[in-house]
Amino acid sequence: MSDRLDFPATERNREAILQVLDVRLPGAAELLEVASGSGQHAAWMAGQRPLWRWQPSDPEPAHRASIRAWSCELPNVLEPLDLDVLGEWPAAEYDAVLAINLIHVAPWEATAALMRGASQVLRPGGLLYLYGALKLVGCHTAPSNEAFDRALRGQDESWGVRDFEAVCQEAEHAGLELLERIAMPANNFSVWLTRPESPRSLPR
Repeated sequence: MSDRLDFPATERNREAILQVLDVRLPGAAELLEVASGSGQHAAWMAGQRPLWRWQPSDPEPAHRASIRAWSCELPNVLEPLDLDVLGEWPAAEYDAVLAINLIHVAPWEATAALMRGASQVLRPGGLLYLYGALKLVGCHTAPSNEAFDRALRGQDESWGVRDFEAVCQEAEHAGLELLERIAMPANNFSVWLTRPESPRSLPR
C-alpha cells in the first residue's frame, strides 16, 4: 500500500490511549477524529472496537489517502473528511470528538476553534478527548517536554506545548466542562471535556 504513511508515535501510544477511551466509551459510539494524520490510530482502534463508528478527518490530501489505505478493509471507518478546525465543521452529531497530538502542532487559534467546533457537533453529554504534552501552571512537566517545546517553536513560532489552564479556559468559553486529566506514559496527558446535558445558567 504505497499511500500508507507510517508515524511511529501512533504505535507507541495507541494501547495506552485505547485504555483511556474504553473507560468512557465502553459500547457503541460515533466518533469524529480531528487531524487523523496517517490514519493508523483510526485503523487500529476501530479494528479493536467494531462497535465504534469512526469518522476520520484531515485537511492534507496525502493524509486522507493514507487513512483510506490503512482502513480500507474496516466497515466501521468512514471516508475521511477534508476538515480544518479553523474552517467549516460537518453538519452531524457525535458522541465523542478526538484530537490526538493536535493542539501543540497548530497555532493557538486552532485550540479555540477546536473547542467551538466540538461544542457544535457533540451531542449533549458528548465528550472531547485531547492527548499530548501540556504545561501545568505554566511549567513543563519534564525536561524532555521543554526540549520538545523548543523544537516545535523552532519549526513554527506559532506552535508549542500549551498551558493546561489556558486550554480549559478556551473550553469553558465554548461551553465545555473539564471532566478529568490523566497522566500518560512519556510525560503526556489525556484530557476529557464534555458538552453538558443542560446549558449552564449564567450568573445574575
